Amino acid sequence: MDHGGSLGRARALFPNALLPFVDLSTGINPHSYPLFDLPATSLLRLPEAGRGRELKEIAASTYGAPSSANVVPAPGTQILLPRVASLVRPGKALVLGPTYAEHARAAAIAGHEVAEASDFAALAEADLAIIVNPNNPDGRIIERDRLLALAAGLRAKGGLLVVDEAFMDVGPREQSLAGDVGVGGIVVLRSFGKFFGLAGVRLGFALSDATTAELLETQFGPWAVAGPALEYGIRALADIGWQNAMRASLAEASERLDALFGRFGAPVAGGTTLFRYLRLPDAAGLFSALGERGVLLRHFSDRPHALRAGLPGSQEEWHRLESALAEWAARRED
Repeated sequence: MDHGGSLGRARALFPNALLPFVDLSTGINPHSYPLFDLPATSLLRLPEAGRGRELKEIAASTYGAPSSANVVPAPGTQILLPRVASLVRPGKALVLGPTYAEHARAAAIAGHEVAEASDFAALAEADLAIIVNPNNPDGRIIERDRLLALAAGLRAKGGLLVVDEAFMDVGPREQSLAGDVGVGGIVVLRSFGKFFGLAGVRLGFALSDATTAELLETQFGPWAVAGPALEYGIRALADIGWQNAMRASLAEASERLDALFGRFGAPVAGGTTLFRYLRLPDAAGLFSALGERGVLLRHFSDRPHALRAGLPGSQEEWHRLESALAEWAARRED
């Protein structure tokens, strides 16, 4: 699959690149939640049910779900996708695109006839409608009122609305549907690893009405979330001070990134504070020029004029990006 974050693929594409790579091909926070010493029991023993309940309670509070009964922790949201798509009988699945490709693949695995829709209104015809909000890769936002109206129509005919809020930690939280899942017919997905910069922990959540949550949790069985993931999830989700400070820091960094790209003739067209979205005629040339200098952006095989750029994680990475952009701009002038 064509995803960002693969250094093996990057080495194959750019075998002579300056190493180490500056990997800006993901939307993962380069400034992770502080690492800490895990209790030995998180590795030596099976996870305790009480810690799982604690994680659900904290996640419900942090995300704004009605209660812990509406929360299903999982080893990453990726593993949730086909299970959630299977909550409705195989039918017509529409994904509001262009967006993250895994939703369409997961819906097909669940037996649905899948298509991408560019028009929000078309989703009303689906049995399963899927929206990424804020969208990956362009940061598009669909307002909560519109989503609730769509969900009501789908619910009336036994359909389901799935809203992937993987980047809502840095989005307009008043547009989240987390607090509305109790009415039924809605599943909200929340990712832990992106905002907290701990993608390797593999932790994510489905938020839904209590009956659906129980069904999903039963499919996973006991010990679905590993002990270390429980510990990181409980501590990080409860640390509201860190979260608020990080949102402010990411906003500053994204403004800096916009200014840098703009200075070298690559204006930013959208995104979130964890990634920026660029559209330009020479997107392929910029991707290659930076890749040869060991700076990875995210390119899209089906959108040749689009790129996505994550945030540099250090001053050295900022300097390497600036140098690579300057060289690309100089080549264009020659």
